[in-house]
Amino acid sequence: MARVQYWIRPALTEVVENALIASDLWLEPFKYLGKTAGVPTTEDFEGMLRRAALRVTRPRVAVLAAVHGHPHADTDSLIDAVRRTSGEVSHQAVYDVLRALTDRGLVRRIQPAGSVARYEARVGDNHHHVVCRSCGAIADVDCAVGHAPCLTADHDRGFVIDEAEVVYWGRCPACSRPTTSSRFPDRSAAQRGTP
Repeated sequence: MARVQYWIRPALTEVVENALIASDLWLEPFKYLGKTAGVPTTEDFEGMLRRAALRVTRPRVAVLAAVHGHPHADTDSLIDAVRRTSGEVSHQAVYDVLRALTDRGLVRRIQPAGSVARYEARVGDNHHHVVCRSCGAIADVDCAVGHAPCLTADHDRGFVIDEAEVVYWGRCPACSRPTTSSRFPDRSAAQRGTP
């Protein structure tokens, strides 16, 4: 598989660098990582951390790689993924790294109603989520309206709205497939007394 190349001017001055970090423009080359077929490398993750003004550490690289490799994963799943690739790491270290990565905009924390917090690497774009009511699967859904906040409130109550978080609920393809029971092969779910 070909490695995806991201061009970033190597000789940015400190003033320009600080302006980019302050304006989130530095995220632009990475905003489509969750959508591309390319797999980021360790060097890519190290560069992301540096551009976000975060020190490069083994736990930060490992957690960032785990989030990229496991979209919409909860913290326990990410801890397991990090431990599989990097050995022993404490729960607290992963929580601390996730907080730092979220604060710097490298990952996004989402928490659909009734779910634990989950993390994704798709940041810097305007997308929402669809959640399966049956199994809890989560998938990204691009905003159909346009730029953030993508929805307009009837009355903003004086707030300056910069984001709309939309969660669509339904049943995923696997859970919505009709199943037949050998006991009642010709009866609908309602006739069998099941939801």
